[in-house]
Amino acid sequence: MTGILLLDKPSGPTSHDAVARLRQATRERGIGHAGTLDPRATGLLVMLLGKATRLASLLSGHDKVYEATVRLGWATTTDDADGVRLDGTPGAVPAPTPSDGEVRAALDHFRGTFEQMPPQYSAKKVEGRKAYDLARRDQHVALKTATVTVRHLELLAQTGDLVTLRLTVTAGFYVRSLARDLGDRLGCGAHLEALRRTQSGSFSVAAAIPLDEAERLGPALAPRLLTLADALPDLPSVCLSDAGVARVRHGNPIGPPFVAGAWVPATPGPPARIRLLDESGALIALADFRGGLLHPAIVLG
Repeated sequence: MTGILLLDKPSGPTSHDAVARLRQATRERGIGHAGTLDPRATGLLVMLLGKATRLASLLSGHDKVYEATVRLGWATTTDDADGVRLDGTPGAVPAPTPSDGEVRAALDHFRGTFEQMPPQYSAKKVEGRKAYDLARRDQHVALKTATVTVRHLELLAQTGDLVTLRLTVTAGFYVRSLARDLGDRLGCGAHLEALRRTQSGSFSVAAAIPLDEAERLGPALAPRLLTLADALPDLPSVCLSDAGVARVRHGNPIGPPFVAGAWVPATPGPPARIRLLDESGALIALADFRGGLLHPAIVLG
């Protein structure tokens, strides 16, 4: 089985669990995903089967869209509802719940590009070990900030101490860190109560299949898979002749004589990866344009 499966993950399983369950159901060993979700989080997991796993590094870098519920009033050790409550100074009077206007003003500080500190309980590597393994042993985790970008951040609703947000962010952004930092800025503490990923790149959870249904279908999932040609629709494409397909499959660069349609379209800025398709529209490879030739970088077909 080769292709892309849009999976709607329930709360509870890890992304690794979802991969393992899909492997068992489909009997396809080569399965990966394009971006993890925390166990508590629900929503879109872009699953890659067969040769599609070779596209993981490209697909995982896409922007993500989330709907998040943040609970104001206290922080936790994990920055989400699974952690131990942190009440601050013993005996301190709890801060009043911020108003809608105060929340909106605080959110202004989290738009655009800035440095973000990952959660102590995260998969970030510290001297070769995952941060959450160290944190579970009560060891201090010396994490480094990462540059992230919030392209869109919208307050959908505030009901008491619960704030619902919709945000579009770059890869590597931690919504748990946003909840923690929002609470710090408001002076009341906060943590992530619930999270749902609704979009990754051009893929939407509206087209996803629930994990339990995917398990039930097993090998019969094949018709639900998106083709490799659907994976990167924003990249320019070139249609190859049969001779061009043969050359690319052997890793050889090609020029205009091996193209069945138009040559490489002109693009502003640095040249992007280019999709190489056969005459049926199947994705054969991704190529780099150098020295007037297309050099296969990832051969798929």
